[in-house]
Amino acid sequence: MRTRSQTRNRQQQAPPAIVEPFNLEEPFDNPPLVPMTDNRTMAELLQAPTEGYEDAIVIPKINANFELKHGLINLVQNKQFFGHDKEDPHAHICYFNKITSTMRFPDVPSTSIKLMLFPFSLEGSARIWLEKEHPRSILTWDDLVSKFINQFFHPSKTTNLRNEITRFQQRFDESFYEACDRFNDLLRACPHHRFSELHQLDTFYNALNANDQDSLE
Repeated sequence: MRTRSQTRNRQQQAPPAIVEPFNLEEPFDNPPLVPMTDNRTMAELLQAPTEGYEDAIVIPKINANFELKHGLINLVQNKQFFGHDKEDPHAHICYFNKITSTMRFPDVPSTSIKLMLFPFSLEGSARIWLEKEHPRSILTWDDLVSKFINQFFHPSKTTNLRNEITRFQQRFDESFYEACDRFNDLLRACPHHRFSELHQLDTFYNALNANDQDSLE
């Protein structure tokens, strides 16, 4: 049996219960974020993504009833650019400009026609390059030409051609006109050489032999 003294001692040892007052003005702690359940079916989860498949070239809006005919496409496909090392991207652009310059349609800008037709002039690694460009990253014809030249005309090739132009010399058995043709061929091979016309004339004059220099004076 418990005595009254034992019961009294237990009651004295028990700490009093403390109830904290509830303050409505204090903000609640943010509850933990619970991730939303993905309610898609397994078939939907396994579907291939459909984003990012827009073309790199953006065709400006044409305020006319116009569509590409097979004849136009076949025309530019007669001489396609594959992206081989020995191919000249500048020559391809010149040929493409020459072909498309003959195509004129009312209320249709020539640059829009070029943007629509140019992909058909590519094949092989060149076509793959264009397909891998970021969607909607080419807005104008100048954008397209710049990216195309920078991709397929390697900077080292530009450096080598610029050096050939700068170090040009008339050959021992070469006539004035033959030297002139060879010099112009170098300039055409690197249209983006960025040499001024005065610099070109000075380079060519200094490359000539004494007799041809005297004949020019």
